[in-house]
Amino acid sequence: MRNLKIEVFKPGQERPERAITMPLTLLHISLTLLPKKIISTLEKDGIDLRGCSELVKEKDLKGTLIEIENHNERLVISIN
Repeated sequence: MRNLKIEVFKPGQERPERAITMPLTLLHISLTLLPKKIISTLEKDGIDLRGCSELVKEKDLKGTLIEIENHNERLVISIN
C-alpha cells in the first residue's frame, strides 16, 4: 500500500518535528482526521490535499512530490 507522507522540519534539523502518514487509498477519509494547523500550513503554501486524492490513479508515482522551505520550517510531501 502506498502512503502520502507529510513531514515538517525545523531549520537545520535532520528529523521532522511533525510527520503524518496517510494511506493514499483512504486519503479522502484521512483528511478529516488531520489537525487544522497542518491543513492551514499547507493551504498557506497553496497545497490542496483534497486534490492529492487524484494521486491514487498514478500507479508508478513514488518519491518526493514537493519540498517547501522558508526561514521557519521545511515541508516535504512524498509518496512511499
